[in-house]
Amino acid sequence: MQQSIENQQPSRYRIDSIDILRGLVMVVMAVDHTREFFHHDSLIGNDPTNLQTTSPLLFFTRWITHFCAPVFVFLSGTSIFLYSQKSKSKSEVASFLLKRGLFLIIAEIVIVNFVLQFNYGSFMLLEVIWVIGLSMIVLAALQYLPYNVLLIIDLLIFFGNDLLDGVKVNQPAASVVWTFLHSIQMYKITPGFTLLIAYPLLQWLGLMIIGYCIGKLYTKNVNPSYRKEFLLIAGITCILLFIVLRYINGYGDVSKWSTQQTSLYTFLSFLRTSKHPPSLLFMLMTIGPALVILSIAENARNRFTKFLIVYGKVPFFYFIAHFFLIHVTAIIFYLISGRGTGNIDFTGTVAKMPIIGYPLWVVYIVWLSVVLLLYYPCKWYGNYKATIPKKNGSVICKQIFL
Repeated sequence: MQQSIENQQPSRYRIDSIDILRGLVMVVMAVDHTREFFHHDSLIGNDPTNLQTTSPLLFFTRWITHFCAPVFVFLSGTSIFLYSQKSKSKSEVASFLLKRGLFLIIAEIVIVNFVLQFNYGSFMLLEVIWVIGLSMIVLAALQYLPYNVLLIIDLLIFFGNDLLDGVKVNQPAASVVWTFLHSIQMYKITPGFTLLIAYPLLQWLGLMIIGYCIGKLYTKNVNPSYRKEFLLIAGITCILLFIVLRYINGYGDVSKWSTQQTSLYTFLSFLRTSKHPPSLLFMLMTIGPALVILSIAENARNRFTKFLIVYGKVPFFYFIAHFFLIHVTAIIFYLISGRGTGNIDFTGTVAKMPIIGYPLWVVYIVWLSVVLLLYYPCKWYGNYKATIPKKNGSVICKQIFL
């Protein structure tokens, strides 16, 4: 990565741009989670991207949130690189990543699963918080590699991962390891307990490492103009590469697009890439626009970006709080409908929660309400988090909920 050098301190907008993008995807993320609890199609198990049953508005309500997990993982890698530049030794960074990664894995199991289901009974889901934690633990070792070596390894993972789609592992123990690395599997641990690993390691680790490598653009000796240009060109390149590979309909995604009954639905088919596990085309489709937004946000400073920064500074706090608030609101709606508390079943998964399904306009109203209700709690927590090092000098306490 060739750099244009300018010896100056980085502008605050550089850091703000990261928080703006992170805040944007977190606000958008709540749309899909609200849909899962409120929309009638979700409650009966319909896939919002199924072209046989969906509508364009429902499709895009789901599709727009595809950007959230990739950007979240990508920016986690960038934040790790920036943390490593604060006069930290490799061993200090490794220690931090091991502790934080373990914390996030435990948080996924204990906190996230609870706010999703309000029970610890029959079902456990391992998703984005889990895979970020696991990726951090692996990155604790990989960050010892020279930067260029790490970048080459990551590009091989990013562009070559889809070559592994046809690999089948039948031996039971090896199959479990393969699931953790590359595929998705549901396990019946006991007759009454199911584990679903929805986010395998390899693809998401590759994305985190890309974010880590991009973090080099945010060191103090990089000209902000060069950074903006690099991010813009890289983002447009990813978008164009997605369009070309998707049009060819060959490599990059197991789900092929096809001509539909209308041109609009053909376009939806073109956009319908695989998230579980994420394909190369899925990654290009989501990270390309994210890099463009990151470039544009470099010098953006207005009321809207200030609004997004509030959420972008406290992603883990927001992540837990928005799930809890959406779930509680769903139960309130259920009770308002006239059903008694005795009919509420806390032993099932989210899809089995016995609440009434609503149309999309209700989903959007609830989503906006949840986001706005969390504004001041997030602002308070962000201000509180900023004071932690002043109170006890602990950098890790401040970083643990980045």
